[in-house]
Amino acid sequence: MHEQSAPTSGAASLRSRLTLWFGSLALFTLLSAGFYVGHIAIEKMTAAEGAAMHASAATVANALATGLREREDEIYLLSRSSRLASGNLDAVEVLQSLERRKEVHQEYAWIGVADTDGTIVQATGGMLVAQSVRERPWFKSALKERYAGDVHEAVLLAKLLPGHPSGEPLRFVDFAAPIVGANGQTVGVLGAHLHWSWVTGLVEDAVSGRRGLQQTDILIVDRTNHILYPERLTGESVPDTSPAQHLDYEVIHWPDGRDYLSSEVKINAKTHADLGWRLVARKPLDIATRPIRDLSGQLLLLGVLAALLFALLAYHLARRLSRPIEQLAQAARQVESRQAMPQFPTGRQVREIAQLSQSMQSMTRSLLAKEQELAAINSTLEATVIERTQALTEANAELARLAAQDGLTGLANRRRFDERLTDAFLACKRYGRDFSLLLLDVDHFKQVNDTHGHPVGDRVLKQVAKLIGESLRATDFVARYGGEEFVVLLPDTSDRTTSLGVAEKLRAAIAAAPVAEVGHITASIGLSITRAADQDPWQIVGRADAALYQAKAAGRNRVSMAPD
Repeated sequence: MHEQSAPTSGAASLRSRLTLWFGSLALFTLLSAGFYVGHIAIEKMTAAEGAAMHASAATVANALATGLREREDEIYLLSRSSRLASGNLDAVEVLQSLERRKEVHQEYAWIGVADTDGTIVQATGGMLVAQSVRERPWFKSALKERYAGDVHEAVLLAKLLPGHPSGEPLRFVDFAAPIVGANGQTVGVLGAHLHWSWVTGLVEDAVSGRRGLQQTDILIVDRTNHILYPERLTGESVPDTSPAQHLDYEVIHWPDGRDYLSSEVKINAKTHADLGWRLVARKPLDIATRPIRDLSGQLLLLGVLAALLFALLAYHLARRLSRPIEQLAQAARQVESRQAMPQFPTGRQVREIAQLSQSMQSMTRSLLAKEQELAAINSTLEATVIERTQALTEANAELARLAAQDGLTGLANRRRFDERLTDAFLACKRYGRDFSLLLLDVDHFKQVNDTHGHPVGDRVLKQVAKLIGESLRATDFVARYGGEEFVVLLPDTSDRTTSLGVAEKLRAAIAAAPVAEVGHITASIGLSITRAADQDPWQIVGRADAALYQAKAAGRNRVSMAPD
């Protein structure tokens, strides 16, 4: 044999490959199953956790809505009591009724009545008496109808009440109702400030002990998407927590950079004025799905251990199968290195391997005997192939040149021009790259041939071809179109003035250069520019040809442009 094969010392052995294949297949199968099962389990757990969270949040929201509605009804019924309807707002019985109500319902921070001018007539604890609340929203609204107001800080009232142990500002929720006299006229307004801590207490009591809300944040959000509760998040904005695809929950990325399993429930208190509050329950996604993720990690570890076991078993099996094959490979290397008859495997073998060993022995004898003969034949054949290939390459190159070149002028011929025109037209249609086309004809050329003979006519054509080539840009394309006609393609040229300038430059260059034995010659030029309505490139050639005919009819030695 005349050459050696590439070294195989870096290639993996059959033993290694079988071990790797079996181990990788086992690992891939187990890991794929583990990941798939884990993914399904996480989805199911997320759905279950989200549904449980939504149900718990709905219960909390209903409890809060019920409490708010009861407080509004309470204030409304108190405003309709006979003591207040009598219109004698400064009566002792009125104050006693207010004090008893506040004593029974500790959630009220303040209850008071104001006359129609907005002056506090009586109030619990004597707070704010004789002060004007004329500009307070609860008073202005309650002159006409029931009022339930959003949470706020009451600066004046806060100064008269003991502060919050944590130092946080006191916040209140307002309820108010008009006091209507026996004649149906409003005689005053009953107003009440509820401690915001009562609202948050309702939420905390409802959440306490609920298994579905462990490690879950419960937020009260107003209609402007700002957090009202808990205090540590007050004023922060929340992302859109409305669930998609008609689900009760959604996984949402919050501004703190964490993903939360979130559920939103409207607090439908059915108060006279809709507060627009929403209850949002959120739980970090990693906490919500932690049990499944822990289980997935255990499955992953088991998959790796199982894959190692499969790989070990595969290694022992591959070792038994690969030993005689390795011996055959060693014998083949000895043949490759032109040694004497190599040692082939002996003993009990797999039938297919024994057959392979016998075939290799027979092949080796024949191969060594024919080596010299084949080397000589191969050397001669390679030299012949190289010589013939080089000659064929040169012949093909010459044929290609002759097929695309005009034999007289050395310019591109009609066939090459047709190919270039088609390419330019396709580029124009696809990319909007317009172009211009010049069709040039030597004036009275037949007379030159008849008077001076064809050799002179050929010199005229060569000179015209040379003048055209010298007058154009490197990107322009010129070809002999046939006889005394030449065609010039100006790519990326759609400007009428530029195209006419190039054509006029060509005409002037030809007219200014004398030809021996003939003198000065002239040429007529037809010019056309692409149009958006063109269906094929020959329409452009047709317009150029018509323009050339007009130039000749107008006296020759001139440029005529086809209309746009």
